[in-house]
Amino acid sequence: MTLDVLPDAAAVARRAAAWIATEARAAVTQRGRFVVAVSGGKTPWQMLRDLAAEDVPWVGVHVLQVDERVAPAGDPDRNVEHLRESLADAPLRPEQIHAMPVESEDLEAAATAYARAIESLTGTPSVLDLVHLGLGADGHTASLVPEDSLLGVMDADVGVSGVYQGRRRLSLTYPILNRARRVLWVVTGHEKAGALARLRLGDRSIPAGRVNAERALLLADAAAVPA
Repeated sequence: MTLDVLPDAAAVARRAAAWIATEARAAVTQRGRFVVAVSGGKTPWQMLRDLAAEDVPWVGVHVLQVDERVAPAGDPDRNVEHLRESLADAPLRPEQIHAMPVESEDLEAAATAYARAIESLTGTPSVLDLVHLGLGADGHTASLVPEDSLLGVMDADVGVSGVYQGRRRLSLTYPILNRARRVLWVVTGHEKAGALARLRLGDRSIPAGRVNAERALLLADAAAVPA
């Protein structure tokens, strides 16, 4: 894992956007398509706004969700609403943003359907060009949270979590995260410092520590990496 510490969250967002744009150009040149999965959060939404202003071959880009809360359409808890707003200035067609089907009555079937949609873009087994991940103070990433049964799912690329902070969620699982060509961690804020230290040590006792670090870039602000 490569670590780059920047002064503040705004600088992290700008650096992340520039790096994603570079990866997108390379992927479209090499494979004709760039498939990226993104997580939610205040800094990531700024990252996507900055990305919309970058030199990106948008016609070949597909944006997936790393995870999503089970909530009705339009609910402020839904990451996809913020994702679309953040990329509003990018020339993306609606079908290039792939929302997780969390409004389905059958969440297990919805998870399977989303996994198949990813396969239709990337082949089988699914290999994403880039996965963007965040880090919780409790060491969770995506919706892979401590003690959740989803941590043990190794035979599916998308699964359903238990209740966490009041919501069940759909989430990518370890198998697809660990097949990704590149992983981008975006971590900001002093409250993440303890979990970030454990992530850098490869501590597998936290969910984030089980994500493959070999092809990962970690962008953090100074508050998350105490001197």
